[in-house]
Amino acid sequence: MLRGLSKDYGVGVGAVSGVDLDVQRGELFVLIGPSGSGKSTLLRLIAGLESPTAGEVWIGGRRVDPLPPRERDVAMVFQNPALFPHLSVFENLAFGLRARGVPGAEIDERVKRTAVQLRLDGLLDRRPETLSGGERQRVALGRAIARRPAVSLFDEPFSSLDAPLRVALRAELTRLHGELGATMIHVTHDQAEGLALGQRIAVMDRGRIVQVGVPRDVYDRPATRFVAEFLGSPPMNVLPCAVERAGDSVRVTVIDGPRQASWTSEGRFPWSDGPTRVDLGVRPEQLSVGPEASSSASITIAMEVRRLEPQGHETIAELSLGPHRIFARLPAHTRVAIGDRPHVGFDPSALVAFDPTTGVALR
Repeated sequence: MLRGLSKDYGVGVGAVSGVDLDVQRGELFVLIGPSGSGKSTLLRLIAGLESPTAGEVWIGGRRVDPLPPRERDVAMVFQNPALFPHLSVFENLAFGLRARGVPGAEIDERVKRTAVQLRLDGLLDRRPETLSGGERQRVALGRAIARRPAVSLFDEPFSSLDAPLRVALRAELTRLHGELGATMIHVTHDQAEGLALGQRIAVMDRGRIVQVGVPRDVYDRPATRFVAEFLGSPPMNVLPCAVERAGDSVRVTVIDGPRQASWTSEGRFPWSDGPTRVDLGVRPEQLSVGPEASSSASITIAMEVRRLEPQGHETIAELSLGPHRIFARLPAHTRVAIGDRPHVGFDPSALVAFDPTTGVALR
């Protein structure tokens, strides 16, 4: 779909750099990354709202980057619903269809069907000013979907809504995609939203796509340290380590850690035959915390509890290992207090290793 796509605003400002990406027909695909990573610019390049400096955009087997937006057969939904305040919900939903000369009977059928799909059928006579934020955003989604475009583009449409509404609309979008089987590209900076929505996701960093895959695979096997630390809340714990192989075992020492922050493991790991200096990562939920070592953890290290953040269903613990901060997810009723030094256990086979210079995962 995208081939070598770049956008340079001059004076060395490259918003998008050499992006290659294939989105499958009927896929709900999510572009995710921090603010300034280039994801919204990439979406605008697909829509034709920006002109690329280099590269090509293909939709449905047709090259569209030379074409104006109205000839690309795409629909776009923005963070602001941008509804016409003087038009009813029905007329807002019908606007794009009327602009394209769709016959009146077909407009009526499409609008009513879309309204039912988005649970707007009881609101068709109302004006936008009388709607809630979630209802207005559903109208914006419906206006795009009623057109039945080749691709629907969503640029952070839920980011201005409160948390319960975001969750509800994510569910609506997933359900709607399942019913329509339409091609959708959704942009968000919210990594939880991206993991929940996407059939596949692409993680962007500084104008480039650094990893594409099924959400579970990208989360479990990040391709770079950036992906590891961007996905997840709290993010993956990454520690600088020295590695020394001795026969059939490997000795690992946390750099600048206390004396007990080292261990020996038997066998070979993807990272143990490479460099003698690596960054090792482990997810907070892969740590066990308690007075004794977990039965599933073969390595335990005592760490000090610095902060506890109850979440209701669980507690996030911030621990210290010398100068290093470590986060762990604990069951809600774990008995631990600030200042305690519980055993923190983990399975060394769960560790992910990164090159300390490039940040690329060592497989």
